[in-house]
Amino acid sequence: MNVAIVGASGAVGQEFLQVLSDTKFPIDTIRLFGSQRSCGRTYSFNGQEIKVELLDSESDFSGIDFAFVSAGASVSREYAEVITRHGAVMIDNSSAFRMDADVPLVVPEVNPEDAFNAPRGIIANPNCTTIQMVVSLKPIDRLSRIRRVHVATYQAASGAGASAMDELVDQHAALSKGESAHVEKFAHQLAYNVIPHIDVFTDNGYTREEMKMHHETKKIMHAPDLEVSATCVRVPVMRAHSEAIWVETERPLTVDEVRSAFATAPGIELIDSPAEKQYPMPLHAAGTDPVFVGRIRQDIANPNGISFWSVSDQIRKGAALNAVQIALYMINNPR
Repeated sequence: MNVAIVGASGAVGQEFLQVLSDTKFPIDTIRLFGSQRSCGRTYSFNGQEIKVELLDSESDFSGIDFAFVSAGASVSREYAEVITRHGAVMIDNSSAFRMDADVPLVVPEVNPEDAFNAPRGIIANPNCTTIQMVVSLKPIDRLSRIRRVHVATYQAASGAGASAMDELVDQHAALSKGESAHVEKFAHQLAYNVIPHIDVFTDNGYTREEMKMHHETKKIMHAPDLEVSATCVRVPVMRAHSEAIWVETERPLTVDEVRSAFATAPGIELIDSPAEKQYPMPLHAAGTDPVFVGRIRQDIANPNGISFWSVSDQIRKGAALNAVQIALYMINNPR
């Protein structure tokens, strides 16, 4: 395979390089693209030094099989035709095309076959919080159709990019010296704080991040009647998102049924021994691939409800890894 990474200098772009190496993705050639600011930088990949090329309207993607794109929605919209015009499959990590009817929104553990229905040559990677959640919803939905989901997310600083991670570190350092914390990437100081505000607020009082979870989950699971309500919160964690999830199903499910379904589901690692203080935490999930689930229990407020806790590294499974898994599925299941 001939592969390109667009947005190679960003946090997710760098993670693409790591994931492609970790998964032993079958690569013949790899090319890196970026903005004027990152053009000319070099990055190591499997012993090679690769220079970042400038992405512009004349960029030549001929011969590229898969282009992994993580440079923001505006860049994706502007250069989609440039990237795909010679037949490359563009797997896009931005929000640009997620809800377009002719662009599949894919999580390989949930709806891998949708990847082959991409008439524009574009496949969308869902929002990181949605990816993590639907991986854990799918095994439950196989037991009994899900009617309703409530979720509260606890999202790490890295969800806002590498500079946001730096800001959190700098805030802690400044405050430890009695100085004021510089605030730029977040609505408020994140150090020693939680912020119930991710992305911009919409007219209905939900943020755009919360509405992404609402709409994307329905599309991925082919469930237009599924109701999803989210509250998304930024927390002073460096990496890996956490989610508290409440699910209502058509029939009552037992904890043992759900635990067994999680234990055998692809992409999930079960950590569920609260008496031994064993449950998923972002401290241990950072830098790993699975969606970890635990704290599984009956919802005492709903006879058809199950509650559980989920943690996953949103830069890996929530971004780069999911995109690479889409490409690997297509390679291993040719049409």
